[in-house]
Amino acid sequence: MPSYASRRLLLPAAFTALVAAAPGAVPAIGQPNAVAPRDPLITPSVVEYNPSRTLKLPRDILSDVKGDIGSVLSGLGSDIPSEVASGVPDFFEDLPIGDSVQSSLGIDDDQVAALPTQVLNLDPYANWTSEGWNIRFHGNVYKQPNTSEEKLNDLANIFLVGTDIEDLPEEHQKNARNLTASIFVLQQGDVEVDTIHLEPAPGQGSSGQPGGGGAEEASGGTQDVQLPYNTTIEGDFDAFVPIKLNGLTPGNETSKIQRLNTHVEGATLGNGTAYLVPPTGISIVSDIDDILRVTKIYDPKEGLLNSFARDFVPWENMPDIYANWSATVPDVHFIYASTTPEQVSRAYMQFIYANYPGGSFDTRPLNFSDVKATLSIRMFLLNKMFETFPQRKFVLVADTSNSDVMKDYPQLAHDRPDQVQCILLRNTSATDDSDHFPYDTSGFEGIDQSKYMFFKHADDLMGLDLAAGQCYNQSIPQNLTFGYQGLPLGIGDDGAVNGSANGGNGGGGESAASALHFGGLQYSAVFAGFMGMMIYQLM
Repeated sequence: MPSYASRRLLLPAAFTALVAAAPGAVPAIGQPNAVAPRDPLITPSVVEYNPSRTLKLPRDILSDVKGDIGSVLSGLGSDIPSEVASGVPDFFEDLPIGDSVQSSLGIDDDQVAALPTQVLNLDPYANWTSEGWNIRFHGNVYKQPNTSEEKLNDLANIFLVGTDIEDLPEEHQKNARNLTASIFVLQQGDVEVDTIHLEPAPGQGSSGQPGGGGAEEASGGTQDVQLPYNTTIEGDFDAFVPIKLNGLTPGNETSKIQRLNTHVEGATLGNGTAYLVPPTGISIVSDIDDILRVTKIYDPKEGLLNSFARDFVPWENMPDIYANWSATVPDVHFIYASTTPEQVSRAYMQFIYANYPGGSFDTRPLNFSDVKATLSIRMFLLNKMFETFPQRKFVLVADTSNSDVMKDYPQLAHDRPDQVQCILLRNTSATDDSDHFPYDTSGFEGIDQSKYMFFKHADDLMGLDLAAGQCYNQSIPQNLTFGYQGLPLGIGDDGAVNGSANGGNGGGGESAASALHFGGLQYSAVFAGFMGMMIYQLM
């Protein structure tokens, strides 16, 4: 069986082998008249056209690792490749879209035209402005080809590394085929999104509360709305749209979050739940991989099986933690944010609905198509949330295996101290010995300890009073060095492993800076060993 790296490099070739006829050039599609951007803190206009940026940069993670070894040896710092340190699941990169999918499946235009339209309607949030409630509708319009089980098995084997789909248990085979089918869809570019019907929503999510998710069923709001623009070339749509009150409570007269069902007419799939969020209160923005579910994106072989084949499993008792927050934090709004591509969002959403309180959902649009773009999408989405709700307090929950989290979250605390209520990070390297990725805690220097916590177990979060700003369980020592931690041999770590912020066992008082300057030859040898471990993870 070829190594992971070899299989990863052969992925484009595998798609090519499945192509019956080379697709023609994609015609350029005109964009709608652009709306000039503005710069207020709240939603800038009654109707906002906000297409995602297009960034397509070729990459190969193994080449990145090998190519960076030389420059890294001269000093640690920012020379560590961001793709290596981020833990972004590489198997979700460069997924096929559009004509390449149609060619791979060997279907013609007439067959595509006969397929029913489906809509990925990501659960939106709405804010209150002087014009009223504005809902941010976003998602993707696509068609699902009728693909045989044999074909899906062939396609699934492209992603499965070190195994064959036929060697998996039957339930895992079904999961792999379902996820593969969600990847090989036909996005519908430059089409009108059909009418969206709104009505009160009795509930969503699994917090155990009636309705769940800190929200309540709206008292009105039944109406139909139309998006102002066609989809992008990749089938995406993303726009704030004003709605009529029709019995809804104005946002400046309530602290309660109101919930509306949304359905795109004419689509066999197209349901979602909109959350009408008042200007003040607490919003919990939560990552999903390796904080709400067991993914192991830092261990490619396990990450593949956990994402493509195995059932999604909650990490420890995090559902209990979130159910407690849903019940005890007044009028809390949950936002589930993931940098995985839209094509696999439905599996994530179903997992959240089955295990966690209801909430809005945000993910990576198709235009963010590679790792470098992925590393910018998180801040893009966070800034949109913070600017849409400038008076709300945000609790940010994630893990240390993502370098964008380790950079963006403390940066937000520095830049927006009045909005960042808490930062809560699972220390994956202290929790899972298969995580060899270092993490950089330098961004937390200067932030009050009461505003953040690195934790080892879900129960470390129990009892925190988030509404009062109690973000730190004082029984969990932190031991931050404000530099790179989780390095081999405990380099940069400054205390015993205690589930907070380090991966070493030494108790010496040597600082991170002095630990990294113990001689060029020794440093090179140790870091070469570290890079060897990283490459081993990809083999």
